[in-house]
Amino acid sequence: MITIRPGSHTMRLLHLLSIAGEFPTSSLDILGNERVVKVLVHKLESVQNFCTHRDGRVYTTKLLTISGKRKTRTVRLYKGALPILKEIHADALGYYLDSFRGHKFTRDSAHIDRNHRVNEALAMSMMAGFEIRPYILPKLQMTEILRIVPNTPSFYLARDFKKLDITEFNKTMYTRIVGAVFYPGGVYAVYNTRDAVMKWSGSGEFRALLHLQDLSRMNAGVKEITSALLFGNSPEIAMNTIIESDKSKKKESRFDKTYPYIYFIPMDQNGIRLMRILTLPDWKEKVLNAIFDSKERQGCEFMVYDAYLDGVYKYSHLDSDIARLIRFNSAFETESENFEVICFPWQVKFLKRYLSKSVKLKQVNIDALEEILGLSPII
Repeated sequence: MITIRPGSHTMRLLHLLSIAGEFPTSSLDILGNERVVKVLVHKLESVQNFCTHRDGRVYTTKLLTISGKRKTRTVRLYKGALPILKEIHADALGYYLDSFRGHKFTRDSAHIDRNHRVNEALAMSMMAGFEIRPYILPKLQMTEILRIVPNTPSFYLARDFKKLDITEFNKTMYTRIVGAVFYPGGVYAVYNTRDAVMKWSGSGEFRALLHLQDLSRMNAGVKEITSALLFGNSPEIAMNTIIESDKSKKKESRFDKTYPYIYFIPMDQNGIRLMRILTLPDWKEKVLNAIFDSKERQGCEFMVYDAYLDGVYKYSHLDSDIARLIRFNSAFETESENFEVICFPWQVKFLKRYLSKSVKLKQVNIDALEEILGLSPII
């Protein structure tokens, strides 16, 4: 007998698949210890007795099914297990059936890849503690300026924006945007390059940004969106996505022109911890105040670097902003002997390849930073 309890791996899978429909087997490590999660998934492919913590009713069924090969290998809910969704939330089953044509999925590899891009971002947000369930989140609207979104971080799917019946916005839904993260004081557009260079849609993405700004103004009081979260398997791929967009005929449609601040989020535990930092109220000032004293920061507010002391220019890459890193490197690549870049250990390998060898790297322990910022350890 498997009891599905709040906070358990099984409950997380149910929450995720009730929204995502499917999830790539190659990314199961996002959901926790890879070995533990894979063993659980294998177990849930067999017929088991399940009960929830709510009423003790027993369901005898498989919970999951796996199909596809290699990149298209995907985890989905078993049809016989769908009634269990009613147990996790009254509206979960209805949302699932409406979103996935009554439990029908395409075998087209392009559609599966798109789903996987979206659903990895969903999983990362869920593991960071964001609310991701559309049937729980307040419904967005375009009638009047209101404060609709929660006061805590939340992820809204791009496909659910369509339901607002915004004709112009619907035309942009086949761009690369997968959703938006709302947090106290700001909004991030969300993209996922996975393990390949993302082809930027140029003017289409810029129009999507404009409509997302309208949506944010009406529901969160945020008038301008200047930042994006870019998920990916490596910073090199994310950086190449920006460089590839430089080939656009319209320079104003480049990725880093559309979004001046692009925060690379690795799809692992480091990325999950970074997301929690980037969604704190006034996070940027809090991070800079944590690593520099006021004397170092004096007069640096509008510079490409963050602090200056005794002839050394200091730059923080703790936010993993690769668009700003490009600007920093371009501005000082010929005079980099007096620069120090502050980074996390997982960023060192990439920075050593990208920056001049004369740039000094100073590593910061994320445990210590989280403690200063008041973030409790991830359970």
